[in-house]
Amino acid sequence: MQLQKLVINDIKPLRITDNISDLQLLFNQLTYSHIPIINEGVYIGCISETDAHCFDGAKSINDCKYTTEGFFVRPTTNWLDVLEAFAQNDTNIMPVLDRNNKYLGYYELNDIIHLFNETPFFSEPGGILIVEKGINDYSFSEISQIVESNDAKLLGAFISKMDGDLARITIKIGNTSLNEVIQTFRRYSYNIVSGHEEDSYIESLKERSEYLNKYLNM
Repeated sequence: MQLQKLVINDIKPLRITDNISDLQLLFNQLTYSHIPIINEGVYIGCISETDAHCFDGAKSINDCKYTTEGFFVRPTTNWLDVLEAFAQNDTNIMPVLDRNNKYLGYYELNDIIHLFNETPFFSEPGGILIVEKGINDYSFSEISQIVESNDAKLLGAFISKMDGDLARITIKIGNTSLNEVIQTFRRYSYNIVSGHEEDSYIESLKERSEYLNKYLNM
């Protein structure tokens, strides 16, 4: 995906010689969590809104430059790494720098999330299946083989959680019945956490359990 068209330049970064009051005023006008700071055109980092309001407005940003956070991405950074950078730095604005660390503009979190929502994982019809297996026991090649062996189409898969020795994988499967896929995952020793389609195996167990309870209570 080409992200360069999403670079925004409507807010200019502040200079390190500007006052903290300028930074505070900008935060009061905007909804961004951070503001980029430059020194002679070169990006040196971002200052968070929380930090900006802790300082005397009469001071210069240079007096507080130790609070800058140096996160950024390049124009060539792929969209998944950009999304990860947003998450790791708990920010809704991501500076974009060229190879000489010159500030080019920034990405806005909502734009990147919107791009993510346009991928087939979200836009194509299908079912969501969440499975678990030991971290050393699962493989994406095996997951793909299980899905495709049931004449289903794999639209995407990612590790949504790691808990101890278990990995939880969220899978998007093309518009098809999930039941046969679920049964195959069970045969390969995957635990089914959630299947957003009726799981007849579970329903059958519930029916048998209810029948047994009725029988024992006769």
